[in-house]
Amino acid sequence: MSSLDPSHVSQKPVETIHPDNLPEESRHPDVVAKALHALVEHSGKHENVAASIHAPMHRLLEMPYVSKLVPGIEQLAAEYHVGNYVEMRGTGERFFESMPVYPRLGMHLLFYGGAQVKVLHNQTVETVLKDLSIRQGKIYDSPESVKSIPSFIETYHLQLDDLLEPDITKYGTFNEFFSRRLKPDARPVQNEDDPKNICSAADCRLTVYPTIDLAKEIWIKGANFSIPSLLNVSPDSELAQTFADASLVVFRLAPADYHRFHSPIDGVVGEVVDIPGQYYTVNPQAVNEPGFDVFTANKRSVLYMTHAGTGKPVAYVAIGAMLVGSIVWTNGANKGSTVKRGDELGHFAYGGSTIVALFPKGLMEFDEDLVKNSQKPIETLMKVGYSLGKTV
Repeated sequence: MSSLDPSHVSQKPVETIHPDNLPEESRHPDVVAKALHALVEHSGKHENVAASIHAPMHRLLEMPYVSKLVPGIEQLAAEYHVGNYVEMRGTGERFFESMPVYPRLGMHLLFYGGAQVKVLHNQTVETVLKDLSIRQGKIYDSPESVKSIPSFIETYHLQLDDLLEPDITKYGTFNEFFSRRLKPDARPVQNEDDPKNICSAADCRLTVYPTIDLAKEIWIKGANFSIPSLLNVSPDSELAQTFADASLVVFRLAPADYHRFHSPIDGVVGEVVDIPGQYYTVNPQAVNEPGFDVFTANKRSVLYMTHAGTGKPVAYVAIGAMLVGSIVWTNGANKGSTVKRGDELGHFAYGGSTIVALFPKGLMEFDEDLVKNSQKPIETLMKVGYSLGKTV
């Protein structure tokens, strides 16, 4: 996401998203669904991503095309900053991430999810979001999509120095670039010599909670969030009991992030279980909203691993999101294989997405700075290999 100077952000409030915030003529979910459809189709025809789905909310006054689709949304952008704060690890510096237009519109539709409201050719909100996610994946899998790579790099100020292939003309599709690989030494594992250390699984914005109850109190406000619902198992199952009151890590990958994900532990790869679901946005405001259960409603894929040092299980939940085409396991698909901290497990196709890692009660002690930030609450900007804490 585009970042803004904190001093500039203080000049107007940060929006708490609500359906009534859009002008009355644009509130009906059908207006928003049609706008999202048009923006997705626009992304396949025009090379500038910032003029379609990635239009930054703080720049909508410069983008009449978006305002024409959702009349009055530019006024919302003029009155509020739309997005959230993130803190840099180590420096304590905070910056504001401006939300692109597509998750903001996705948030609006979330208020109508599960309802009998019909939109865009008499479909449910859930069907529309699924169809748009599949369509966006096809657009960015096409050879013509390479034309959007330069504007994506410019929009998100991406650095190419760490890429295994820094020549962007070598990528055959936008999605090939989106799931780009890094040089082998680009993400060193902190405290690699300490077998008790656990590391970040992704370049991400991160929150950690020693208990599920604390996570629900502070961050994950969905009324139906629970370990059984996240793992899609019975409450009296062995897995539900194993991870009862587990420690939890949320790794949120924004569109700008490197989208391959890695092992946080030294361990053994186990079974992968795919769980069908929705394609809601996983933006922090959606996670923090009591009426939404995005983590347990969305499409997800669970990798069960065994921690080498303790023999304890770890659940690694890759969660799809709005406009995410697929979850792809690479080394994570090799059941029975051994992985080290920082080894690649898989990647997401296009879109922002999330990983939730569960550690059995008493296994983990998180680094103090991450705990403090999460209790404020504010996400911490992390990279693959950064320390999360230690096993105890």
